[in-house]
Amino acid sequence: MSLIQISDLSFTYPGQYDPVFEHLTVRFDTNWKLGLVGRNGYGKTTLLRLLCGEYEHGGQIVATANFCRFPAPGPDPGQTVAEAAAACDAPDWQFVRELGFLGLEPEILYRTFDTLSPGEQTRVRLALLFLQPDGYPLIDEPTNHLDAAGRALLGTWLRRREEGFLLVSHDRALLDESCDHILALERTGATVRQGNYTAWRQETADRDARELAENQRLRTEIARLKEAEARAARWAHKAESAKFNARPGGLRPDRGYQGHIAAKGMKRAKAIQARRQKAVEDTRALLNDLEYAEALKLSPLAHHAPCLVRANDLCLCPGGKALGAPVRFELHGGQRLALTGRNGCGKTSLLRLVCGQPVNHTGLLETAAGLRISYVPQSAGELRGTPVAYAEACGVDLTLFLAILRKFGFARTQFEKPAQALSEGQKKKLLLARSLCESAHLYVWDEPLNYLDLYAREQIEQLLLRYAPTLLFVEHDRRFCETVATAALALDEA
Repeated sequence: MSLIQISDLSFTYPGQYDPVFEHLTVRFDTNWKLGLVGRNGYGKTTLLRLLCGEYEHGGQIVATANFCRFPAPGPDPGQTVAEAAAACDAPDWQFVRELGFLGLEPEILYRTFDTLSPGEQTRVRLALLFLQPDGYPLIDEPTNHLDAAGRALLGTWLRRREEGFLLVSHDRALLDESCDHILALERTGATVRQGNYTAWRQETADRDARELAENQRLRTEIARLKEAEARAARWAHKAESAKFNARPGGLRPDRGYQGHIAAKGMKRAKAIQARRQKAVEDTRALLNDLEYAEALKLSPLAHHAPCLVRANDLCLCPGGKALGAPVRFELHGGQRLALTGRNGCGKTSLLRLVCGQPVNHTGLLETAAGLRISYVPQSAGELRGTPVAYAEACGVDLTLFLAILRKFGFARTQFEKPAQALSEGQKKKLLLARSLCESAHLYVWDEPLNYLDLYAREQIEQLLLRYAPTLLFVEHDRRFCETVATAALALDEA
């Protein structure tokens, strides 16, 4: 057992003016299977880097753990997996066992890293990570190159491990299956809760509901006290004025008595004012960590043709070699078709072909005449410039584009930041915001949830259910697919 104590941590990236952390304080146990969650841009990856000592910072990080991080610079591309494992001083049988748990055969030991698929590389590097002597694994978004089967294996593998770890992930199923504590980065700092993601999310929802109800009660009380304060002040003023008003019959008023009444009224008004100020202060302590995800909007187009995409004996051959058996399918208006299958079965190639990009294939793929498509690629690596410049280059409505980013949790200060200064999740939000600004008959999204925070995932789910656009997509987030897909096409089973 080892405690990691972070005290008064402050950090701002060189050349930037808005801090990532200000006076962050949190403590957690290295024996925990700890999930780290928070909105894009809240500093999850930055925290892992600070734990590894990559940047200078204010405050203190006290830990005896030997931090090892994923992803990190990998082995030489020409190095074999066995050679990389030998550097960990772990027995061969132990490494082979870990690879087996992750769905990899022993023969992979003799392959070089440049021959492995991205998903295979991810699993090998995770196995190497846990073989580090006395290492405390810091795992940052391990699912981005894993298909659904690989994610399921990863969740089972992490759940069965005896040692603790710190896992950054937005995959709700993975967090539920593998974590027993949640560390949440929020607006006002960090909180640690026992339980998996669903337990934390329910507790957060209950807290927000309580604070919203208390906030409404206090605002009602403030309005009532304000009216009572005004009445008491009017009463005191009326009593004070009566000191100088002659009574009927020319009798002089009892000024001492009237002054007493006026003073009593003012005292009451001040007491009510103090209660009102206290209620105002109480409201300021509420809802500071409320993550209100505003509803997104979409304007899909209706096409006159009932069938928008039709494939007949279609076989994808992007490298000159067929990726699988021929497929047949039709995509009709209003359907949301999820393409599923293992890594490398041609899901991305099929999306590109539907969008009119050149992809070697045999068989027939037809799209409806005049079909307008909005495409979100898998990678945001080609983004350059600021969000404002990106919107202008794409020709979308700038006001709408920025409004969508605000709903995605962007601060206005981030609108003028270059893309390289944004997190991977924020970059993905730029691609999605551009697509949401476009009116199209068909939306084609390739792994739209990669790096997206949990709140944004829920926003996208609600959007698709509300506006029911025609959607052809690839996504490995199991809960997302179960929620939004109206049909699924398994390419590796066709």
